[in-house]
Amino acid sequence: MMMNTDITIDALWQLLKDHQTEIFYTIKKLPFTYTVKGGEIFVDRRSKSITKATFEQALNKLKTDKEQIKGPKSLNVFGAPYVWAILKTFEIV
Repeated sequence: MMMNTDITIDALWQLLKDHQTEIFYTIKKLPFTYTVKGGEIFVDRRSKSITKATFEQALNKLKTDKEQIKGPKSLNVFGAPYVWAILKTFEIV
């Protein structure tokens, strides 16, 4: 199931809800957990939340620029290291 960019934002958001409080790792091997509250996730390593819209933006970039997206920086979204780590764990990237 590599590069499953066909996932919808609602399906992804459900995955996020199902896996909150599990440990994820950034590319730099930093462990983190998150909790979902409404349309936001709160990462334990950050004070600001990452919104559902940010994940939708990342999914849209992956669908349109698959070849250009090689890592968190190329997503160019807020909280990219965490967004990337989550998408990578769920085999979306």
